[in-house]
Amino acid sequence: MPRLSRPPLRVWVWIAASLAAVVVAALLWRGSDAAATESTTAAPADVPPGTPAGAVSQAWSASGDPLPEDVIEAGRVIVGSAHGVRALDAQTGEEAWHYTRSNARLCGLTATNGVAVAVFRTENRCDEAVALNAGTGVRAWTRSIRLRGDARLDSTDRIVLATSPTGLVTLDPTGDNIRWRYAPPAGCELLQADVGSAGVAVLQRCSPSVVQLRLLDGFDGSPHWSRDLAARAGTTVRLLGADALLGLVLGDEVQALASVDGAVLRRLPVPDGEQVQQCTTATVAMVWIGTTLSGLDVTSGAVRWTAPAVGLPTAETATTVLVPDADGFTHRDLVTGTEFARSAVPDLPAGGIASAVGPAVVYRLPGEVLGYR
Repeated sequence: MPRLSRPPLRVWVWIAASLAAVVVAALLWRGSDAAATESTTAAPADVPPGTPAGAVSQAWSASGDPLPEDVIEAGRVIVGSAHGVRALDAQTGEEAWHYTRSNARLCGLTATNGVAVAVFRTENRCDEAVALNAGTGVRAWTRSIRLRGDARLDSTDRIVLATSPTGLVTLDPTGDNIRWRYAPPAGCELLQADVGSAGVAVLQRCSPSVVQLRLLDGFDGSPHWSRDLAARAGTTVRLLGADALLGLVLGDEVQALASVDGAVLRRLPVPDGEQVQQCTTATVAMVWIGTTLSGLDVTSGAVRWTAPAVGLPTAETATTVLVPDADGFTHRDLVTGTEFARSAVPDLPAGGIASAVGPAVVYRLPGEVLGYR
């Protein structure tokens, strides 16, 4: 019989090294971002034609925290959770795609220009950003970014804004580059920032009795103008928007400011405790105070129309808006406020933002989105 011989030592060394490499690779994979990431994709959204019916009822609901300011993008409803992002079908509320990171927490979420931009926190900072095609869930880009753990995201056309108490940074939503950063001057505290078609509006307190409002260019950060506001500590000061007509809550009134120089064009009283929100289109700024929605001309600040409301609309088309009120959703002419149709809903909750997506109405509330058909 042939005599069996032992393999040479170098063979045993090679086998041991290979096994060790396999074990190390498996351990690295289990702790990697790739292993912790779960994602699905979908075909682009197919929004059926038509408009909401004369009477609609709640068809679905979905919780979300955080939520984009405008949850509708590319025909999908974008919602966030502790560890990721979901996109829902606006008609049924069913999930179309998702992107989750089990080893990271979601810091902020916004949607614009066909993408949902999410920032995740892996340790103490919000340090990883990802952009996902809003319609399909396909990843558009990822990049590292150094934001504080309390950073807040907002966006407008071609600009994503991340704000924290120590400064702000703007990103290109369709690329992955950082455009510019801003930090308040020494001795000043950044209170709030908002982004819109006029640029980036910044509120900062530099003395106990004065708050400064600045408007910066959205693409390069250069200053357009600044204005001092008499606001002692404890006085309510809040930005409502940074579009063609800037909105500002100062004490017990809303000030509508010209975007060219910050001049006050219109003042609207705010009764104590009433909610205030603003949505601005190319021609009309809609300011909701308590139970009344006012449509203001963005050039002059003149009040074009008023209507009862329990929330705020987004622009349904270039000429119409969908206003939530005590009886449901009212279709109104954007320029004149004239009612031309109604989608009745009993007991509509107050404080939401309404959007029409084909025959469905999507109603964004704090921490929740409701779908009506």
